[in-house]
Amino acid sequence: MVADDAIVARQVGVADGRIVAVEPLDGPPLDAAETLTLAEDEVLLPGLVDAHVHVNEPGRTEWEGFATATRAAAAGGVTTLVDMPLNSIPPTVDVAALDTKRKAAADAGLAVDVGFWGGAVPGNLAELRGLHEAGVFGFKCFLLPSGVDEFPPLPPDELPAVMAEIARLGSLLIVHAEDCTVIDNAPPAHGTRYADFLASRPRDAENRAIAQVIDAARTSGARVHVLHLSSSDALPAIRAARRDGVSITAETCPHYLYFAAEDVPDGQTQYKCCPPIREAANRQRLWDGLRDGDIDAIVSDHSPCTPDLKHLDAGDFGTAWGGIASLQLGLPAIWTQARRRGHTLPDLARWMARRPAEIAGVPRKGAIKVGNDADFCVFAPDQQFVVDPTALHHRHPLTPYANHRLTGTVRTTYLRGTPTPAPARLLTRESGISSG
Repeated sequence: MVADDAIVARQVGVADGRIVAVEPLDGPPLDAAETLTLAEDEVLLPGLVDAHVHVNEPGRTEWEGFATATRAAAAGGVTTLVDMPLNSIPPTVDVAALDTKRKAAADAGLAVDVGFWGGAVPGNLAELRGLHEAGVFGFKCFLLPSGVDEFPPLPPDELPAVMAEIARLGSLLIVHAEDCTVIDNAPPAHGTRYADFLASRPRDAENRAIAQVIDAARTSGARVHVLHLSSSDALPAIRAARRDGVSITAETCPHYLYFAAEDVPDGQTQYKCCPPIREAANRQRLWDGLRDGDIDAIVSDHSPCTPDLKHLDAGDFGTAWGGIASLQLGLPAIWTQARRRGHTLPDLARWMARRPAEIAGVPRKGAIKVGNDADFCVFAPDQQFVVDPTALHHRHPLTPYANHRLTGTVRTTYLRGTPTPAPARLLTRESGISSG
């Protein structure tokens, strides 16, 4: 099993859904009404924590939904997800909208635990405290249009006040960091050539936006988190900001670590996401950033849509919806690439379980230790499989991973000691949870 950042031989005791003992495997047997022994090719990982999932319900449930998303999560070893505030209607920008979303989730039937981010949009500054007190884990904002009209970007003159309020609340601002001026001055996305789409979202858009976020965080004292980092050029700025005492963390996603722009076929819009998948050299520098601790976490940014919105018939990267559905495949996709680079299962557990839980402030999740929820992923790290989109639990079988051979299979997922689907909960922020 993976515990304390190491592969260790241990027996784990579970009672009432919690871990009550972690003892040496060669010690006295733990008292148990039921015993489960792993197969020789299996490793026990903590249940993964995916803090970046677009469930889209209510309002765009035809894109995804709580029932399908959480089944896909469980099949991928994820036991906790935190839902993004946009793409649902209404977006989670006030307490009434949060209540609506929670009811939709409870009514849908959940296979894993679910928490919620709030949104920071123009004009809702006065709503942030109420959302915080209602239990959201933090607040998401965009620095450029989000792609949906009901969740507009924060203008530069409102960002300082939002950050100041988030600092007062002791909360977290999570930022889609791309600079709209840079993108407005880049060639517009159009046509079937992936190279043209990549040119429309240059690295400098991320680099400048992250610099802006760092400056605002330095002034306000707010805790900030950079979402779906794709530009490795921004890593030195993040590293320097931390040395200066700025409270900043960063995540990246499986698609930036698995795919490379040189390999994306023209016209295959299932690869479109924003920020985009970049070149192989940039991908390697992201892996270096994970190794060095400049990037804290790996999360899915699961952002599905109906197949028609991908415009697969035309293959036009300018008009297709930007988002990749990968919630079920993140663990094997990352392990396939990570093991080639000498990374270990404890690295994966840190990047995909412990650090996402710590950053979001999700208590009792992300690690196998006494007192935590008994959330586990039984993983066969050497077993290979070919991705069959029809076998995925996402609402729509559309993924750029189709027909790729991945290494690592999730055999069973346990939520509070029960194989999924198990009774799941809606999670709320609890006072006193730190960022780790």
